Order: sequence, then structure tokens, then C-alpha cells
Amino acid sequence: MNAQAFPKPALRPMLPEDSQLLAEIFRDSIAELTREDYDEAQQEAWIATADDEEAFAEKLAGELTLIATISGSPVGFISLKGQDNIDMLYVHPGVAKTGVASLLLDAIEKLARSRGAAHLTVDASDTARPFFEKHGFFALHRQTVPCGEEWLGNTHMEKRLEAETERGMPR
Repeated sequence: MNAQAFPKPALRPMLPEDSQLLAEIFRDSIAELTREDYDEAQQEAWIATADDEEAFAEKLAGELTLIATISGSPVGFISLKGQDNIDMLYVHPGVAKTGVASLLLDAIEKLARSRGAAHLTVDASDTARPFFEKHGFFALHRQTVPCGEEWLGNTHMEKRLEAETERGMPR
């Protein structure tokens, strides 16, 4: 694949007009990327959390939300809740495993570190856990959370940022 076939993604803050497309990315990501880890009923319950697009937009607007774009079109997003909790990280299935999620995570880590965060936490889905482990997160505990009429398993994970700053080698 050459650079023309897959242009380099860019980052920008979320804008109010992005919310509908971000809800679509959220839904598509769950529907296509989590099949091996969650059954259909669990996926449907998870996807339904974006049915109220106004509430979904308010949630993202209330957090630090960055968007990855390719040729100006949003292809993924990450949101930081508070100073140190990654609330959401979703990419369109068409750009999965192309570095878009890594770009988003790296940017949010740098922002959190610059704001004084000593660590980042995330409740990683079974699908996302290997991604976060690859990026230096470690499992603290397994948990099951309610989602509509279903229960979803995930892993509460953490990455310490202080040690990286001390070594002078941010990731």
C-alpha cells in the first residue's frame, strides 16, 4: 500500500456537527469489530447506547474528544473523561489496524500528561484489551457492567505516565 492509497490521518477537536457521524462510527465499530467477543444481543444493547444521539453528543462534548480524519472525513475518535479516564476509543472498521487508534491514544496520552495526569485508566472491551496491552496498559481487574438488558465483560486497565516522564521517553 502506498501513501496515496491510505493518506495519513490528521487530528482535530470534536465539533458539534460531528456527533451524528461519530455515533455511526461507534455503531459500525461495535457491529463489525466485536463479533468474536460479544454475542448479538450484547452488541445490540451496546449499539443502542447511541440511539439517543443528542445524549451521545452531549456526553462527547462534555469530555475532551479528539477526532482522527482522513482527507477531512472523521474515521475515529477518543474521549477523555476527567483528567485520566479514557471513556471511548472507536475507529471505523475500514481503518481498523491502520494506526488510527494508536494516533488517537498517543495524542490523548500527551494531553493527559501535559495536564498533570500520573496515569490513564480505561475499561477496555475484550476486543480492545490486546490493543491497550500493546500500548503499555496493564489489567487491574475484570468486571461485568450492565448495558440495557445485557451484561458486558470488560477489563479495568491502567497505564502509569509518571515513569515514562521520568525516563524522558514518552510513548
